[in-house]
Amino acid sequence: MIRIGVDFGGTKIEAAAIDGDGEFRARIRSATPANYDAALKMVCELVQGAERQAGTSNCTIGIGTPGSISPRTGAMRNANAVWLNGRRFHEDLSSALGRPVRIANDANCLALSEVTDGAAAGSKIAFAVILGTGCGGGLIVNGQLVEGAHGVGGEWGHISLPWPSHEEVEGPSCWCGQRGCLETWVSGSGLQRDYAMQTNIQRSAENIIELARSGEDAALSAVRRYIHRLGRGIAVICNIVDPDTIVIGGGMSNVRELYEKLPPVVRSYVFTDAWEPRIVQARWGDSSGVRGAARLWPLN
Repeated sequence: MIRIGVDFGGTKIEAAAIDGDGEFRARIRSATPANYDAALKMVCELVQGAERQAGTSNCTIGIGTPGSISPRTGAMRNANAVWLNGRRFHEDLSSALGRPVRIANDANCLALSEVTDGAAAGSKIAFAVILGTGCGGGLIVNGQLVEGAHGVGGEWGHISLPWPSHEEVEGPSCWCGQRGCLETWVSGSGLQRDYAMQTNIQRSAENIIELARSGEDAALSAVRRYIHRLGRGIAVICNIVDPDTIVIGGGMSNVRELYEKLPPVVRSYVFTDAWEPRIVQARWGDSSGVRGAARLWPLN
């Protein structure tokens, strides 16, 4: 059985056809349009293109999105691609494609992919973290997504930064309307903002990491603060659900220093006398989202 997964991101949309063994039979992507109607059309074109490449048709379709569907209204909400919010994306996309679709938050898709055959395979409880332009989370328990009573299970990016210092208490404004959300601190954008606040120089997160590795004091300090903030955020998750595995995806997952330096920080905040860390990079990288989206439909 071939399933189609779609990873609907802020900068790109990717569709892939995946067979029952988890092998890619087709992959196709395009830049994300800047308006709703064009985005619906693009998803349809990508799905059709993936099916043509795979030599199949009428596949099941799963979509990973930068937000979630409100169980109260049926409309999209909480997407940092804000032009999606308030739109009946699920219904509109199903109508445009002429078949049912399943939709989940992109971090949930990452979690599902990595538990199925990735870095968190075999975990009883796994928490997946996306650290990119934004910050998302997804929770899997006994192989099942935990989306919660209101569809916001795992949304750790919009809790306040835990155990803040005096300088961190107020926190920066977040696009969601609150202040000091974890996303504003531990996303790649958060690292950029923190470095710029200290230096008045705008640099990419990747450049800041490179400068830290070369010994620049400002970059070293920014990365040190970033890791400590991320560790505090992970510790809260450990205190609540006590996962076997924490798997990190998104652009910041490529920062190798995280896997060495995060565990001591987390351990110092977790409410237990014994915490054996398993903080790992997503096996499937930026393919995790599309693989998890396809798996929103079980194999028949």
